[in-house]
Amino acid sequence: MITARELNRASLSRQLLLEREQLTAPEAIRRVVALQAQHPASPYLALWNRVTDFAPAELDAAFIGGAVVKATLMRITLHAVHAEDYPVLRAAMQPTLYASRLGFRFAEAGLTPADADKLVPELLAFARRPRTSAEMQAWVEERLGAEKKDGAWWGLKAYAPLHHVPTGGPWSFGFRPSFVAAGTGPVPAGRAVDPQALRTLILRYLAGFGPASVADVAQFAMVQRAPVREALRALDGAVEQFQGPDGGTLFDLPAGPRPPADTPAPPRLMAMWDSVLLAYADRSRVIPPAYRPLVIRRNGDVLPTLLVDGYVAGVWRPVDGGIEATAFHPLPPETWDGLAAEAHSLRTLLADRDAKVYSRHHHWWTKLPGAEVRTL
Repeated sequence: MITARELNRASLSRQLLLEREQLTAPEAIRRVVALQAQHPASPYLALWNRVTDFAPAELDAAFIGGAVVKATLMRITLHAVHAEDYPVLRAAMQPTLYASRLGFRFAEAGLTPADADKLVPELLAFARRPRTSAEMQAWVEERLGAEKKDGAWWGLKAYAPLHHVPTGGPWSFGFRPSFVAAGTGPVPAGRAVDPQALRTLILRYLAGFGPASVADVAQFAMVQRAPVREALRALDGAVEQFQGPDGGTLFDLPAGPRPPADTPAPPRLMAMWDSVLLAYADRSRVIPPAYRPLVIRRNGDVLPTLLVDGYVAGVWRPVDGGIEATAFHPLPPETWDGLAAEAHSLRTLLADRDAKVYSRHHHWWTKLPGAEVRTL
């Protein structure tokens, strides 16, 4: 049996949060599987938390050179992934992307999946070179008409294998995206599960986030539990089973690191939507249940958090004069000292990029309960 605290330490170890390591940006991203990238700054701050002497310019270069790509993948959200991982992750996501993006608004526009099968190859041919969102929408409108444009583009921009193109600015990508075809070959049609791709995704997930349950894997990728169970059965011998703290079954790689429960975990100032907060069905592995509604808002925003002893203990934001840290429970002086050292490093990084990062989300702070607040 593995305890809840041992699970926490296993996740932190694999996510490079017990100790920063000397890695290149592509190497680090491959180690942690993927980085949430809804906000352009988040992959940078995620790597700053994980890589020794992280240089943002290195991630800039990885995006520009194509070693790291940004695309719609797990949970139908934007992720930064190693370019070599993209094809198999995209293939594993095919049933989810098909069901989600070729329904609802796509169907309301009077379009069918068969229409998508015809449109996608032409769209990818048009996007062989970078195209702005406006150019892509104009292309769709020219073929389908103005009344169908919005619904069609809403579905196609996530369903088609498109990469976001770096457009400059402090974090490589602005809020007006450009796109280019991923160039991964023919797009699979329909809801069919690619068994090998799903097995590869599961092995990658366990390497970066294990041990984990069937529900955890399904949550990470937003795939159905039944094919996950079938894939794990097919991986018998390549994965081990453990009893979790709740008595349920957990799966892991035989060589997966599982540090002792008392392994020290240094404080961290986590990025918005950091993957370690969202990769599990049971998010109490990192987020105490009482704090979950405070840091994961109803609209899906996941606030930048304080990680203390491996668990979410509050939130942070940049303010004039420093980093404002809001702790949801009392913290000892040595923890505040550790957070202050992290804040000093973070301010240095932000000074060259965007000193007011995440400022558009500051309205959530008026909804937080009374807590200890310090400017670091």
